[in-house]
Amino acid sequence: MEVSRLILRNFRCYEEAEIPFIGGVNLIHGKNGAGKTSLLEALYLLSTGRSFLTTHLANLIHRDSPHFYVEAHFIRDGVEQMLSIGFDGKNRRIHYNNTLFQNFSNVLGILPSVLYSPKDSTLITGTPQERRRFLNIQLAQTDPLYVHHLMRYHKAMKHRNALLKVKSEAAIETWEQMMGDSARFLMHKRSELIELLRPKVEAFAKELSGEEDHFDLHYEPSISFKKMDQIEELLAKQRHKELIIGSTLIGPHRDDLHITYKKRDAKIFASEGQKRTCIAALKMAEWEILKEQTETTPLFAIDDFAVHLDPKRSEVLQERLNHLGQVLLTSPTFLSGGLHIENGKLLQNIS
Repeated sequence: MEVSRLILRNFRCYEEAEIPFIGGVNLIHGKNGAGKTSLLEALYLLSTGRSFLTTHLANLIHRDSPHFYVEAHFIRDGVEQMLSIGFDGKNRRIHYNNTLFQNFSNVLGILPSVLYSPKDSTLITGTPQERRRFLNIQLAQTDPLYVHHLMRYHKAMKHRNALLKVKSEAAIETWEQMMGDSARFLMHKRSELIELLRPKVEAFAKELSGEEDHFDLHYEPSISFKKMDQIEELLAKQRHKELIIGSTLIGPHRDDLHITYKKRDAKIFASEGQKRTCIAALKMAEWEILKEQTETTPLFAIDDFAVHLDPKRSEVLQERLNHLGQVLLTSPTFLSGGLHIENGKLLQNIS
């Protein structure tokens, strides 16, 4: 898969721009605030249906504009395709070739991609929610049924929580049955993904560190696999406590991904440089699995390339990038070649 051009209208600092891309490594440089990251954000929005910087689509609209519009042209499986998203503050319009979609969930898997950004440090230092989101986005790009069960589970839990808040158990078993069915599916898929990620993360971390760093991944579900067939019963037993609290305390929405460094908690025992090595390894593992499962070459984007690793490890990563298909790198440092972005505009390429 290869993105040939990205069209932006009233998106972030861009009033109107058409950005061309080439196969292989694309260098995007310019001063801080020039709009480099916004290009990756637009592609990420088209790939996943969400921004990696804000939860509110209205924040993506260019100042004093009524709407934004982003459009990507790309080749996948030898076929030229187009995917676009528009938003006017209330309504969203999603077009994939000649098809109109109503929901962002429909875009998942069309333009598979991996984003590696400075915010990814939260995969080690942040909350379980950050790590669940990482698993969800990876799985959602490869398995439409995962998206179905994730939405089904959260819908059922929302209804269950509403009943808990008003101290009612009327029809609550129906929602618990729905939650149980979907919870089992989500847990199995997350466990399978972590098992696939584990050896790849270990291998990539060793490659980047010269065999010095050893990381491992562990799935920590809030319900043990031994009790997966009893989820409905466990939810029923929890009701007396949850009727007081007003929310559901167990289930996939409480799962976590535990990352260890030399068999100890990476959050505590890994240095900042070692943590960054782990994140880089995690992202390369994510890309490799996505490639295997989608049977195409996903886009790999790195925001602010120079901040992630020390020079020696950056050199190893840079060599690896030559084998990752189409890659987009942003940097505030002016480099030879590439795209020069300034104030939301594409200037003449630096050669």
